[in-house]
Amino acid sequence: MSLTIPAEDKTSYYLSLEDKYGAHNYHPLPVVLERGKGVFVWDVEGNRYYDFLSGYSAINQGHCHPRLVQAMIQQAQQLTLTSRAFHSSLLGEYEQLITGYFGYDKVLPMNTGVEAVETALKLCRKWAYQIKNIPTGKAKIIVCAHNFHGRTLAVISFSTDPDSTSGFGPFTPGFEIIPYNDTEALAVAIQDPYVAGFLAEPIQGEAGVVVPDKGYLSAARKLCTQHNVLMIADEIQTGLCRTGKMLCCDHENVRPDILILGKALSGGMLPVSAVLADNAIMLTLQPGEHGSTYGGNPLACKIAMEALTLLKEEKMAENAEKMGVLLREGIQKIQSPHIALIRGKGLLNAIVIRHADKNAAWKLCLELKKNGLLAKPTHGDKIRFAPPLIITEEQIVESISMIEKSLRALD
Repeated sequence: MSLTIPAEDKTSYYLSLEDKYGAHNYHPLPVVLERGKGVFVWDVEGNRYYDFLSGYSAINQGHCHPRLVQAMIQQAQQLTLTSRAFHSSLLGEYEQLITGYFGYDKVLPMNTGVEAVETALKLCRKWAYQIKNIPTGKAKIIVCAHNFHGRTLAVISFSTDPDSTSGFGPFTPGFEIIPYNDTEALAVAIQDPYVAGFLAEPIQGEAGVVVPDKGYLSAARKLCTQHNVLMIADEIQTGLCRTGKMLCCDHENVRPDILILGKALSGGMLPVSAVLADNAIMLTLQPGEHGSTYGGNPLACKIAMEALTLLKEEKMAENAEKMGVLLREGIQKIQSPHIALIRGKGLLNAIVIRHADKNAAWKLCLELKKNGLLAKPTHGDKIRFAPPLIITEEQIVESISMIEKSLRALD
């Protein structure tokens, strides 16, 4: 259907369509995007913005990276899906590349991030019963308060966010919640012989980019090893160069037993996720016990291989580290009374807003939009700043000036 819509009415037209026909489970900024390139996006009225959310870090490689677009077009014209009922010529090549890339024996390919989390949880339980000999139905997995691992029923069963849990019970048992960044709490909980795994985000993104103390991850690794418990790292948002290393765990030279990846694994082209583990864990799963129609499809494999190759060839971890320091230092120099805290690693950053108005973070994001930068609040008073990893020093400097100008609206 082709419609002629006056330019000044385009945004309101598209917003009204979503309001009328879509579920109301999101509260986006009032901007309607139609094009993206590199670190920029354009709305339906032609306005250009810096994208400082990057699809929640799915677009590390930048919007519509030409090599990813080319890989998608080429493969889409050849073969997109076989299901796992048959083999494809790309699946083995992808599995070889990604396992070598991260140093694991096996990979189990899935689609969305939360599917990968669910896969890791099932894999951990299977290992618990087959290898650790925990009595059937007794396995426990330790998780952290204020986590965000997705919104399926099993995953929200161990969420501490009322928005995720209210009205959705009864919940799945088998999880113990402890404080994040609390080695002593982990040391106590992990002594239970029925504990099979410890699941954590190396940095809690949705909670507002909460960076744990130095040594927390390595201490958790040591405890898991001592008690024969699987360390499960959800690197869906923190991995793939976002924090200035290939994996956030790399900052402490920690190797998880189960590694969960997603988001930027496709550079934002389509849903691609993965669970990596060694043979002793992965081979506890037998045919028919887990799978996905689209998991490991040829289109996903082709794009993921190119996405991973780009991260190294274009030195995105190094750029994220350098630009992240520049961004945090630049925001610090603004010395705004409305910024209570700046935190982050690499290009996964957040500011905590200090203001009498509880809606100040939302209002600031509206002001940022007006000035040409898109960001989104999380948990009320926090705003994430996470641009694509290809951003340049000049663009960081320009973005900081936009942030400074926008903050004045809160005076």
